[in-house]
Amino acid sequence: MRIRNVGEAELGRLQEIEISAGEAFRAIGMPEIADDPPPELDVLAGFQRAGRLWAAEDEAGIVAYVLVELIDGNAHIAQISVHADRARRGIGRALLDHVESWARERGLPALTLTTFRSVPWNGPYYERLGFREIDDVAPELAALVAHEAELGLDPAKRICMRRDIS
Repeated sequence: MRIRNVGEAELGRLQEIEISAGEAFRAIGMPEIADDPPPELDVLAGFQRAGRLWAAEDEAGIVAYVLVELIDGNAHIAQISVHADRARRGIGRALLDHVESWARERGLPALTLTTFRSVPWNGPYYERLGFREIDDVAPELAALVAHEAELGLDPAKRICMRRDIS
């Protein structure tokens, strides 16, 4: 497996991955998350042009991706998705490690993300990877959480997490 930048012609594949990864939420009684549409092509293209979109590729092609924003001076994981056929193989971890290396080169202090507190492949997974819940949320991240709530995500079920870059 290798991690690389994504070409514009490959952005549609990322939408397919997002849909596949979302199906796991249906199995745990969260169909509204599974039914959430993938990022629009123009949104993906914006991340791609900004140099903050990477994909994991194996012999089958692109199987996962990560989108990164700059929020409160940190590398914020806006989205990370692994195709259901490739889940639980360390691909998400490899993408996060890639983002950490990228952030370290730019002098950023941490990775942050928002996620579901109790979904096994969300909060508990990220905690195993060294992320810790943030109690004192910085202003831009707080605005993101408020926006998520406006979109219908229950703030009581969500957490903000941070992994310091060493």
